[in-house]
Amino acid sequence: MRRQSSNIRVLARLLGSVAVSAVLAAGLGGCQTVSDVTGALASSKAQAPVPDDPRRAVEVYGERYRANPKDAEAALAYGQALRASGQRAQASAVLEQATIAHPGNKTLLAAYGRALADNGSSQAAFDVLARAHTPANPDWRILSVQGTTLDKLGKHEDARRYYASALKIVPEEPSVLSNLGLSYMLTRELPQAEETLRRAHGNPRADGRVRQNLALVVGLQGRFAEAETIAKGDLPAEEAAANVAYLREMLSRKDKNNSRPPGSRPTVPVAALDRPN
Repeated sequence: MRRQSSNIRVLARLLGSVAVSAVLAAGLGGCQTVSDVTGALASSKAQAPVPDDPRRAVEVYGERYRANPKDAEAALAYGQALRASGQRAQASAVLEQATIAHPGNKTLLAAYGRALADNGSSQAAFDVLARAHTPANPDWRILSVQGTTLDKLGKHEDARRYYASALKIVPEEPSVLSNLGLSYMLTRELPQAEETLRRAHGNPRADGRVRQNLALVVGLQGRFAEAETIAKGDLPAEEAAANVAYLREMLSRKDKNNSRPPGSRPTVPVAALDRPN
């Protein structure tokens, strides 16, 4: 019990120092960033295909955008490419200008809200996302991302109402359940977090991030061997080893964090809210 409380306190301190103020690992392999975990908020018809190489995508869509900055589709594609390459501030700036030029374009509003959430501007993100859909035509993806912004603001009960609304549209959607589980983790309701994440993990449509989140919550409860088994899953040996190594690193941050000067920041963000993909 003492170890569990220590781990939660360590996570809470680290969460406060990470710009996104988020909750769990986006990828135990350490290869994903916060921007990777949020899936497309707009309809697939409106999404432009992005080349596999993010740098190449920035070049291609940047050229198209500069040729006509008022082209909504070009701005959307360029913003997405910038986010994929980790250039979050620039993505936010491009999408902000696009929403000014096209104030009624809900696809752009959704993408801009996503970019603001990436940058840790949670309240602004929530406000913009609220304009990206309507109660008469709600978008479960937007509802779920709004929930994550509320969790980052410490409004956990409000966040859970948004997750509940999303789940009414897509019952048992694993990405939404994962966010809900992480919300419970933030308020130290670890058994409830585990139960919710197990529901998400049991869904055939759940991806590896759900398993990784479940592994961390199990580990935070002191069941480290079980957590490692979950983290490994049915992955190839090299990827499973990387996942376990990262899991161990996160769960052993207690000693490292206690040795840091007050107010110092960890070099690696411990966590990131999982979002719809």
